[in-house]
Amino acid sequence: MAEAEAVQLKEEGNRHFQLQDFKAATKSYSQALKLTKDKALLATLYRNRAACGLKTESYVQAASDASRAIDINSSDIKALYRRCQALEHLGKLDQAFKDVQRCATLEPRNQNFQETLRRLNTSIQEKLRVQFSTDSRVQKMFEILLDENSEADKSEKAANNLIVLGREEAGAEKIFQNNGVALLLKLLDTKKPELVLAAVRTLSGMCSGHRARATVILHAVQIDRICSLMAVENEEMSLAVCNLLQAIIDSLSGEDEREHRGKEEALVLDTKKDLKQITSHLLDMLVSKKVSGQGRDQALNLLNKNVPRKDLAIHDNSRTIYVVDNGLRKILKVVGQVPDLPSCLPLTDNTRMLASILINKLYDDLRCDPERDHFRKICEEYITGKFDPQDMDKNLNAIQTVSGILQGPFDLGNQLLGLKGVMEMMVALCGSERETDQLVAVEALIHASTKLSRATFIITNGVSLLKQIYKTTKNEKIKIRTLVGLCKLGSAGGTDYGLRQFAEGSTEKLAKQCRKWLCNTAIDTRTRRWAVEGLAYLTLDADVKDDFVQDVPALQAMFELAKTSDKTILYSVATTLVNCTNSYDVKEVIPELVQLAKFSKQHVPEEHPKDKKDFIDMRVKRLLKAGVISALACMVKADSAILTDQTKELLARVFLALCDNPKDRGTIVAQGGGKALIPLALEGTDVGKVKAAHALAKIAAVSNPDIAFPGERVYEVVRPLVSLLDTQRDGLQNYEALLGLTNLSGRSDKLRQKIFKERALPDIENYMFENHDQLRQAATECMCNMVLNKEVQERFLADGNDRLKLVVLLCGEDDGKVQNAAAGALAMLTAAHKKLCLKMTQVTTQWLEILQRLCLHDQLSVQHRGLVIAYNLLAADAELAKKLVESELLEILTVVGKQEPDEKAEVVQVARECLIKCMDYGFIKPVS
Repeated sequence: MAEAEAVQLKEEGNRHFQLQDFKAATKSYSQALKLTKDKALLATLYRNRAACGLKTESYVQAASDASRAIDINSSDIKALYRRCQALEHLGKLDQAFKDVQRCATLEPRNQNFQETLRRLNTSIQEKLRVQFSTDSRVQKMFEILLDENSEADKSEKAANNLIVLGREEAGAEKIFQNNGVALLLKLLDTKKPELVLAAVRTLSGMCSGHRARATVILHAVQIDRICSLMAVENEEMSLAVCNLLQAIIDSLSGEDEREHRGKEEALVLDTKKDLKQITSHLLDMLVSKKVSGQGRDQALNLLNKNVPRKDLAIHDNSRTIYVVDNGLRKILKVVGQVPDLPSCLPLTDNTRMLASILINKLYDDLRCDPERDHFRKICEEYITGKFDPQDMDKNLNAIQTVSGILQGPFDLGNQLLGLKGVMEMMVALCGSERETDQLVAVEALIHASTKLSRATFIITNGVSLLKQIYKTTKNEKIKIRTLVGLCKLGSAGGTDYGLRQFAEGSTEKLAKQCRKWLCNTAIDTRTRRWAVEGLAYLTLDADVKDDFVQDVPALQAMFELAKTSDKTILYSVATTLVNCTNSYDVKEVIPELVQLAKFSKQHVPEEHPKDKKDFIDMRVKRLLKAGVISALACMVKADSAILTDQTKELLARVFLALCDNPKDRGTIVAQGGGKALIPLALEGTDVGKVKAAHALAKIAAVSNPDIAFPGERVYEVVRPLVSLLDTQRDGLQNYEALLGLTNLSGRSDKLRQKIFKERALPDIENYMFENHDQLRQAATECMCNMVLNKEVQERFLADGNDRLKLVVLLCGEDDGKVQNAAAGALAMLTAAHKKLCLKMTQVTTQWLEILQRLCLHDQLSVQHRGLVIAYNLLAADAELAKKLVESELLEILTVVGKQEPDEKAEVVQVARECLIKCMDYGFIKPVS
C-alpha cells in the first residue's frame, strides 16, 4: 500500500512540476520518499526533487538530492548533470566539471554536455588566472605599503588598489587568506594617517557581508583600538572607522542583506556578546574627555542607527533596555554639556542634538508604562542630583539637560519641567548677571514653549522676562535667543490669522530682525542658526513669508547655512521652507461647520489673503530662482541621525510643492532635484515617502529619464512610482505615476523588466478598467509600452484571462487617445505572436467591426495602427486572411490603398502591403 501511494505521490509531483508549481512538487516528492524503500523509485524521487531545487534556486538542497540519487545509481546521467548545475551555481566549478565530464563520457554525442564542459573549463581557467594574479597583487601591495623607502605616488596607488580589492568578495577573501589581517594591523601600527586610513577602509570592505571575517577582524583589531581610532580629531578618519564598525555590526547582526555562500556557511560563535561589547564601548566614548567631538558624534550616530528597533512590530527591544540601564546617564551627561564652561567635553555643533535624538528614539522604543516610568526616574534622579545651591555650574548642567530632553521626547521633557525647582531655576538663571547662565536659561524657555497651552503660561510669566533681557543685554548671542523666544511665543497661534498672540505688525518686526542677523556673517554659525529657528516660527504668518522670499540675500544666507557642517539647522530650514511653500497639511473647511461655529460663537480659523494660490506660486518661483534645490540636495545627503524621518518628510513636502508647475521641473532636474528625491521616496515616514514618490512621478512624467535620473539611478525610481498605484492614493497621484511609468517604459526593455518585476502590471491593468477617462488613458498608454516586453507578452498568451479582450474592446472606445494607445498595444502584440492574431478573433464577436473602425479612423495615427493590425492578421494565417477578404475590410483596404501618398504616406503604404499579401494568397488579382 505504501509503495503504491509513493508512486501516486511521484505522479502528482510530476504534474505539479509540469504546471511549474515547484514548491508543491517538492512537497509531493518529499512525502513519497518517506513511504518507499524501492531503490529505483528512491533514485527517481531524489533526482526529481533535485530538479525542483534548481528551479527554486535551492542549490545546496539540489546538490544533496542529486548526490543521493548517484549513491543509488552511479551512472544516473540526469542526476549527474543536475548536480553539476547546482555545484556550478555554488561556485564549486572543479567538482561541477568532474560531473559533466562523466556525463560526456556516458553520452559523448550530447551537445549540451559538450557545451557545458567547454564553458566550465573556460571558467576554471579564468578563476585560476584571477586567483594567481590576485595573490601576487596582494603581496606586492603590502610590500610597497610597508616599505618606508617607497615613493609617495606608489604608496598611494597601492593603498587605493587595496581598498578596491577589499570591497570585492574574491579580493577580500584573498587578502584574508594571505595573512592580510596581520599585515593590515602593521599598517595601523605605522601611525601614518594615509596608511591607517587605507587599512581601515580595506578592513571595512572585508567585513561587509561576511560574518566570519567580521568576527575575526573585530577580535584581531580589538574594539578598544577601533574606538580609540574613531576618537581622533581627524574627521575623515573618524568617519572611516565609523563605517568599519557599522560594517562589523551589520555582518554580526545579520542586517547585511547580501546572499552568503561557501565559507560563510561555516559555524560562527554567537555574536550577541560581541555586539553588546561594541555598544558598551560606544557608551563609554560618550563621556570620555579623550574622545574628540567628531568621535563622540560618530559614536552617537552608531547608537542612533543600531540600538532602537527599526520596526516596532519586532517584539525584542532588549538592546534599548540595555542602553537605558547602562548608558542613559552617560547620554544625559552629553545633553547637559554647556560649551562655555571649562569642564565641558569636546563637542561639535551637532553633538547635543544627536544625543537628544538618541534619547527620543530610545524613549519611543519602550514598549510599556513600567519601562517608560523607569526611564523617567533615571532622568529625574539625574537632574535633581545636579541641583546644588553651592555650585551654579551644576545647576546650569541640570537645566541644559532638561532643555536637551525637550528637543527629544517632548512629553517626558514636559513632565520634567514640573519637577520642583526646575522652572524656578530657569527664571533665576534668566536674572543672573553671568551671560552663560542667561544663554542656557533662554534656550530652555524657548524649548519649553512648544505647546500652545504651555506657551500661554510662559506668555503670561516669561515674556516680560525675555523682553527685559533683550533690552538690557549687549551680547548678540543672548539677544538672538531671546528674540527667538519671542518669535516662538508670537507664533503660538500657528497659521490661524485670527489667533495672533502679539499686536499687529509685531511678528513682521521680529522677522526683519531675524533676517538681519541671518545675513550678518560676522556672527558665528551656531548663533545665526537661531535666526533661522525664529523664522521657522514666524513664517507661519503669511506677511512674514512673503517678505522673506523677496529678501534674496536672507534666503541665500539660509541656504548657505544649510550646507555647513552644523546639521542642527536642518529641521529649522525645512520647516521654514514648508511654511513658505504652504506644503503643510491644511484641514478642509466645511462651510456648514463654519456657519455652525460662528452661530455658537466658537473661534473659526481664518486664512490669510497671502496664503492663496497665486501668492504661493510666486513664492515658489522666487525660491527656485534663489537656488533652493541645491540647498535641498545638500540637506538630503546629510549622513547624520539629525536628518530624522520627520525632517525627511518636511523636505519631501517642499519638493512636491516646488514640482507643482510643469514649467519648473526642468530647473529642478538641472539642479539635481531628481537625484535628491530618490532617497526621500525610499526611507522615512509613510507620508514623506508618498510625497517624495509623487514629486518623482511629476518629474518622471515630463522629463527625459536619462537626464533626470542618469545611469543606474533610473531603476531606483520605479519602485516609488509603483507604490503610488494604490487605491489608497488619490487620483492625481495614480495618474502622474502612470505617466511617469509610461515615460520610463518607453526607454528600454531593462526598465520594462524592472517595472514588471515590481509587480506593477496587475495595477496598470486595473486602471485600464477605470471609469475615469484620464486614468484609463494613462494606463492604456503605459500598457502600450509594456507589451514590448516578452514576459508581458507571455501573460497575454496565457489561457484563462481577459487581457487581450480588454485591449481589443478599448480599441473600440470613443476616446481617441485611449483608442490610439490600445491600437498601438494590439499592433505590437499581433506582430509578436501569430497565436495572438488567432486569439483576437475569439475573445469578442465585435473584433471585426472594431478593426474596420480603426482602419477608417479620421486620426492618422489610429488608422495607421489599425492597418498594421490588419496586416498582422493577414500574414498570420491563410484561413484568417480569407475571412478578412470576404468581409468589408477588403473594400476599406482598396479605398485607402488607392489614395495619393501625400501626408498619408505611411497609411497608404501599409494598406497596399495588405493588398499585396491578399494577392500572394491568390484571393485577389491585380487589375491591368
